[in-house]
Amino acid sequence: METQPFRLRRREKLQMIWRYLRPVVWFFTAALVCACLSMVFNALTPQIIKLTVDVILDSGPAELPRFLKNVLTVDALRAAPLQALWLAALAVLVTALLRGVCSYGQRINLSKGSEGFVKAIRDDLFSHIQRLSFQWHTAHSTGDMIQRCTSDVDVIRSFVCNQLMEVVRTVFLIVLYLGIMFSMDVKLSLVSLAFIPIVGLSSGVFYKSISSRFQVADEAEGELTTCAQENLTGVRVVRAFGRERFEIEKFNKKNEHFSNLWIRLGKLLSVYWASGTFLTCLQVMVIILAGTVETVRGEMSLGTFLAFVSYNSSLSWPVRSLGRVLSDMSKAGVSMDRVGYILKAPEETDGPDAEDASARGDIVFDHVTFGYGKQPVLKDVSFTIPQGSTFAILGGTGSGKSTLVHLLDRLYELQEGTITIGGRDLRRFRRDSLRRQIGLVLQEPFLFSRTIAENIAATRPEATREELRHVASIACVDEAISEFPDGYNTLVGERGVTLSGGQKQRVAIARMLLQQAPIMIFDDSLSAVDAETDTKIRAALRENLGDATVILISHRVTTLMQADQILVLEDGKVADLGTHAQLIARPGLYKEIYDIQMSSDDRRLIQEGGEA
Repeated sequence: METQPFRLRRREKLQMIWRYLRPVVWFFTAALVCACLSMVFNALTPQIIKLTVDVILDSGPAELPRFLKNVLTVDALRAAPLQALWLAALAVLVTALLRGVCSYGQRINLSKGSEGFVKAIRDDLFSHIQRLSFQWHTAHSTGDMIQRCTSDVDVIRSFVCNQLMEVVRTVFLIVLYLGIMFSMDVKLSLVSLAFIPIVGLSSGVFYKSISSRFQVADEAEGELTTCAQENLTGVRVVRAFGRERFEIEKFNKKNEHFSNLWIRLGKLLSVYWASGTFLTCLQVMVIILAGTVETVRGEMSLGTFLAFVSYNSSLSWPVRSLGRVLSDMSKAGVSMDRVGYILKAPEETDGPDAEDASARGDIVFDHVTFGYGKQPVLKDVSFTIPQGSTFAILGGTGSGKSTLVHLLDRLYELQEGTITIGGRDLRRFRRDSLRRQIGLVLQEPFLFSRTIAENIAATRPEATREELRHVASIACVDEAISEFPDGYNTLVGERGVTLSGGQKQRVAIARMLLQQAPIMIFDDSLSAVDAETDTKIRAALRENLGDATVILISHRVTTLMQADQILVLEDGKVADLGTHAQLIARPGLYKEIYDIQMSSDDRRLIQEGGEA
């Protein structure tokens, strides 16, 4: 992950929010309007209670609102108290109904806006990740990336779509209720207003102290997700080597660390909410005491007092919730940093003069040097692969065999030297165009959790079933597929677990053959099949590859010996280059490997297979 914690500037965070909020801003606007109207109707209920108490229960002076004076009088209401109560109940019912309609409008619009907002983020994240370099992917754990694209996105959605709405709603509520309260009693309103900055100040202090702790907790969650993801992916290895106890202990340690972080956060939250409860109760107590004194002195009517207490109670809790919003703001800020880290990662880009690739012509590696760190993997490597030839690469583990083809496919950027195809520098080609013309089969091929037919057709979805069977026959896997109950419609488990290692490799070969690329690379892709099947596949490939340039990488000499040229790599350098006959005629690494690997069975297969 990042060597230093990645931080977005405040302006960048606002720009990120607005970028995804803008297409759905009208839904949020409608939700806000409905929320404000709902609060207005809610504010009418204490006024109805005030009038009811002052007119019916209190015999003191009372005054009706201006819009009621033309149809009702205080004396008429006091003369018929039962009818007055029914009118008050009807008024409360009507305001509740209107508030319910507004609440429905608020929720339905908020739901539409919220889903549109989060969908845009997810789409953008996934699209951006597809365009990140292979080197970037290898440097970051899958579990942490998944956590950033799921949990962190949900935190951002919750903050923007709920907490920010709550902030606007709370501000409107404060202005509305304080306006009503000041019109009722200025002194009590000033007392109530004095508590608001105290609550806000305590929330600000809390926000500052908790932000960094949320960052640490989020990172710990990413590590926990990675641990679980790796265990599930490598379940075969875990079972095969009896590592269940080790994996459980490793997960428990990370889980305990993660839990302890949230317990410490919970303690901070508990202190904040406890202090907030104390301030809220203190405010309510002061208002009740002061209001009681004024009511007893006759400075305030009983109905006004009850309404004021109702407004004050309704005001205190939303103000207190601002602290929760600030708390969520700290989490959302951390999540925006983590999501922003992905979105800010540089994509693979082609130069302005990049052109369509042409994979026709000789492939030339000219003084290529490359390393993944300070230590070079390839050291001044030079060789030529003639067009239409079969070129083999042999070398020990870590000698740089796979690195060569990764550079050819531009999965990594060349550091020193040049690679040309048909005399044109590889860096002049558009990556997508180049990769469409290079077929690649890896030693550990990846299969999607789909049907076998869909996996083979991944390189050419429009291919017919006959074409799928043809390439499967070349890869010597058609017969095995036909033996499955569902044939080509057999669902492959996650990462191809329902197939054997050899079957997975052969399905991957069929998938690559369907691509009909002019350059085909087999990166030790027959390692999981037996020598006899290996011979059959290579014989079928020779008959069907046409004029394609074929690059074979293998530890097995029998796989490479019929190639037009064989490159021997040792410690990242070219140790030897020539045909099979030339290489076994002189001492060297190839001759040593040949003598070690060749058994009587191998010699028999070569004799029976002719050119096998």
